[in-house]
Amino acid sequence: MEHKHINADLFRQMIYAGAARLHQNVEKVDALNVFPVPDGDTGTNMNLSFASGVEELKKTTTGHVGEAAKALSRGILMGARGNSGVILSQLFRGFSRAVKEQKEISARQFAEALQEGVETAYKAVMKPVEGTILTVARESAEAARAFVSKSDDLVLVMEKTLEEAQKSLQKTPELLPVLREVGVVDSGGQGLVYIYEGFLACLKGEETDWDTLTDMKSPSEQDDPLADMVEQVHAQTMLDMDAGDIEYGYCTEFMIHLGYGPGEYVEFDEHKFREELSRIGDSLLVVSDDELVKIHIHAEHPGEALNLAQQYGSLQKIKIENMREQYETIVDREQKKQPQTPATKPESAQDENPVPVKTVPYGIIAVVAGKGIAEIFQSLGVDKIVEGGQTMNPSTEDIVAVARELNAENIIILPNNNNIVMAAEQAADLLDVPAVVIPSKTVPQGISAMLAFKSDLDPEANQAAMEDAMSLVKTGQITHAVRDTTIDDLDIKEGDYIGIADGQILSTSAEITETARQLLSKMIEEEDEILTIITGDDAEEGMVSELTEWLETEYPYLEVESRFGGQPLYPFIFSIE
Repeated sequence: MEHKHINADLFRQMIYAGAARLHQNVEKVDALNVFPVPDGDTGTNMNLSFASGVEELKKTTTGHVGEAAKALSRGILMGARGNSGVILSQLFRGFSRAVKEQKEISARQFAEALQEGVETAYKAVMKPVEGTILTVARESAEAARAFVSKSDDLVLVMEKTLEEAQKSLQKTPELLPVLREVGVVDSGGQGLVYIYEGFLACLKGEETDWDTLTDMKSPSEQDDPLADMVEQVHAQTMLDMDAGDIEYGYCTEFMIHLGYGPGEYVEFDEHKFREELSRIGDSLLVVSDDELVKIHIHAEHPGEALNLAQQYGSLQKIKIENMREQYETIVDREQKKQPQTPATKPESAQDENPVPVKTVPYGIIAVVAGKGIAEIFQSLGVDKIVEGGQTMNPSTEDIVAVARELNAENIIILPNNNNIVMAAEQAADLLDVPAVVIPSKTVPQGISAMLAFKSDLDPEANQAAMEDAMSLVKTGQITHAVRDTTIDDLDIKEGDYIGIADGQILSTSAEITETARQLLSKMIEEEDEILTIITGDDAEEGMVSELTEWLETEYPYLEVESRFGGQPLYPFIFSIE
């Protein structure tokens, strides 16, 4: 089968085939993770990220490749999880930009789009490392660009792209010593190869197991990112009031397709637009990307909102609901269910006037796993907790949604895990207020950063102080190995415990306290003063007592304290200062 061009339908089929191929091999990609720790895993993160793009693509019926690629890119961007997911989102973000004006694309345009994806991904990574998915993407794109001078057959071009991707993947252990030591290829690169295998299979007309696409949704179920917030606003608006108390009576939702409206094009300024809308209603939410803007507002004259929006582009998916009628219907239904219980306001609230929500200087978000750890961060001043960590990396959209709940002038995000930093940075870029990521890679680093935060400092000074504070703490972790491996002359057996110091495995044993003693012996230095033990769900009280007694004997100068963290899979987290 020969293809000279990719139209929107063929593009969709290629993406679906790539997604299905990746989904079928998630466990194989997960198994390539170098470190034997219970992890969020590369395959899982790439699959959930790409699945988010697929779900967004499924919503479109466009016959334009550029528009389809934009939908895919937007979906992956918002659903990106872990470093591998973020890099994948950038590869397809660059791809979509390259083809945004194209109704269909040739082999040369396809190759150029792959190259622009590579350039976008490299720019997104502060310190690109060769021997990873970046290398596989770059070398395969270079091969595609070279080959299109010989052939315009997309099947042959994709064959060459895949062939070079597979060669590049096999060379990753030569570029990354840790891969060579463990004897595996790069997991992210392998995930990309699976996607390219799906692309080629589609172009060749091979059958694809489309059924695998039906269960690819991420835990968020790929809902509209605005939907939960909209429902929340409705519920809050309908409580404890009469229909006549509703100042703005029409719940108005619509989308703007930027640049496609009547008349002269007006450049979209989200901040200005939000200010204009805020004068005519409340419960305002604006979610935007480069091409689409989604608006929710409660307005008394919804036409004013639509008129303001129309200057920026064409209006789509307009929905206007009369909230007074909705409220009366709800009250009537509830009264019929419980006629003996009239709906009345609490006496203490009858004469109260609503207090307007004030903007605060800072809103701080921390990503944590464990009730105790969440309570520690909240006690230090964190406003919102995003549940996640080593075994569950939150998506970009998860972080964005929580940040938008904060009525703050500045947002600070603490990822507290190396594999969440990039998703947090991507979320910060999408917010409409200044946002910074303090790149905490561990819980102790995040706690140390929060101790340095001062609400009376400006954002730049706080960022510097918090990042400096992170460098003053050492982190140790105890967990169990999920596979056999050998790292740095340590023979690690599946099920044994391993001790990790700031990302490096230093000890292993079949017994948990022995592993902890080995680790701490290599971490504690004479100048250290405080050791905090954060206990997880699997830590027994006797273990903590045994470890504390050993520390008091071996390191009498060290102040030792213990706090319950409740984190899964890591019985002990150590913070040494």
